[in-house]
Order: sequence, then C-alpha cells, then structure tokens
Amino acid sequence: MQPLKKQLKPFLKPFQISIKGLWWAIKEEQSFRLQLVVAFCVIFAMFWFPLTNVERAICCLMMALVLGLELLNSQLEGMLDMFQPCRDPRIKKIKDLSASAVLMACLGAAAVGLLIFLPYLLK
Repeated sequence: MQPLKKQLKPFLKPFQISIKGLWWAIKEEQSFRLQLVVAFCVIFAMFWFPLTNVERAICCLMMALVLGLELLNSQLEGMLDMFQPCRDPRIKKIKDLSASAVLMACLGAAAVGLLIFLPYLLK
C-alpha cells in the first residue's frame, strides 16, 4: 500500500496550481488586490454585526462572484494580449465587455451589501 502522501498527491496538485494562480493575481493585479481588501472589510463586518447565517452565506457568495469574475477578466485580458499584442478595436471591445461583467457583479454586490448591512447600521 502506498503512503498517504503519495495517494493524496493527485488531489493536492490542482490546489497547489490554484494557489499559485491566486498568489500571482494578488501580486500582479491591482484591481484584484482592491477587491480583496473590500472582501476582508466585508468579512470583518460579517462578524461585527449579528447577521443571520443566510446573510453571511449571501455575502460569501457575492465576494466569491466578484473575485472569481475578476480572475476570469484578468485571464481573458492576458490571453488577448498574448494573441494580439497590437491595439485592435475588436480586442478592446472584448476587454471592455469583460470588465463590464466585473463592474455589474460589483454593483450587484454593493446593492446586496446595502440591503444586508444598512438595517444594522441604522439601529
């Protein structure tokens, strides 16, 4: 029988790769860092105010949505830059649409945050 470490290696490798990508995004992507700071503020507020478990879950989902879309946006921009390094109006349109998806998620997360946190702030 193989040692446990060897058995777990195929399962752990994808996590190692994901952590490397996440670390790269933190180091290289300013907008991701900003959204991460906002996410940490939301996490702090989640435990500061007496939120319900459902409210906490919604906050977690919104943070994951925004951060995940930002990672996808960075990935798409990187691929487009690699395949078409020169300025191209078609590439700009694709990048703008991708950034708009992140913006929509941020606006939705802000609206959800207001709906959840405002009643606690007004007490």
